[in-house]
Amino acid sequence: QVQLVESGGGLVQAGGSLRLSCAASGRTFSNYAMGWFRQAPGKEREFVAAISWSGDSTYTAGSAKGRFTISRDNAKNTVYLQMNSLKPEDTAVYACAATPKRLPHPRIYEYDYWGQGTQVTVSS
Repeated sequence: QVQLVESGGGLVQAGGSLRLSCAASGRTFSNYAMGWFRQAPGKEREFVAAISWSGDSTYTAGSAKGRFTISRDNAKNTVYLQMNSLKPEDTAVYACAATPKRLPHPRIYEYDYWGQGTQVTVSS
């Protein structure tokens, strides 16, 4: 099956930036739409951004739009989440997920494979 490993999380001050990476296994990585989700302490997991198979279509949550950018490099089997202008409310565990579908989906139930997550902490 698909294996996903996130990296790039850490501690950053408000207004700073981080770039998360999600390395995927398999030779059919390009056949999976990918998404980023986050879960803060005491909160349910929520959608952040998603990208289609080819990377020509993206969908971004309102809380992240204009600040976060999702991209992918299929040659490197990697998906990225560039996070700028970070706020304390962005603090959460960020996980990437994969679905064998073409379109970027915002719903958690559309995804079959998940990474372990990486912690992002934004201080005020």
